[in-house]
Amino acid sequence: MTRSSGMTGSPDSSGQRAGSPTSVLGGDPAETEQAILRRGLDAFAELGYQATTVRVLAQRLGVSHNFISVRYGSKFAFWCAVVDFASSEALESGGWIFAEDYEDDQELIAASVRKIYRVSAQLPQLHRIVADEAARDSERLDYLFERYLRPFMSNVEPSIHRLVAKGIMPPVPVHLLYFAVMGPTSGLIQQPLARKFGRPEPSSDDEDIQYGQTLAGLLLSGIMHKPGA
Repeated sequence: MTRSSGMTGSPDSSGQRAGSPTSVLGGDPAETEQAILRRGLDAFAELGYQATTVRVLAQRLGVSHNFISVRYGSKFAFWCAVVDFASSEALESGGWIFAEDYEDDQELIAASVRKIYRVSAQLPQLHRIVADEAARDSERLDYLFERYLRPFMSNVEPSIHRLVAKGIMPPVPVHLLYFAVMGPTSGLIQQPLARKFGRPEPSSDDEDIQYGQTLAGLLLSGIMHKPGA
């Protein structure tokens, strides 16, 4: 983290502090916006929403204290922009999963689960944010649920109900199934603990993805079985 004592000079009209070598400002506007949101994602994932103050964000971005309020309106609005950015990256990785693209219900569920675990491996910050926000009622949880979690579940629920009727999936409430699927992602996002159990450090992107797909396979073998088995 860049501390405020390392910043010199006064902010200019763009919000950048003179003499701040770590500032995200300057250069191509699209690349600048991505850099702002990516540093914001790292901060919220590492510290949580409450501990990620506007001052902390300013330090991490290398900008003036009022930059977030001027550019985004509020810390919450910036958080929403960060979540939208991360979700867009997650959805673009490997393509979207739509029910209408799959004739077989099992294929849809398997593809959806593998997508979740691939994203957890490639973008653990997003899942850390979801896990942190899931512990308390807030406007942030409402935002995550209404924009991302509910649409995802609505996409797969008809297939789940048909597989339950065929005896391929267990007849458990959807909320329990959600946590059964999401729980093992802790093996991908809680890396400090995983390293204590022997996870190599550092690991390559390909290794991270393979870890995710191994976990997805274990999960799928547990929630789906042949009728009468």
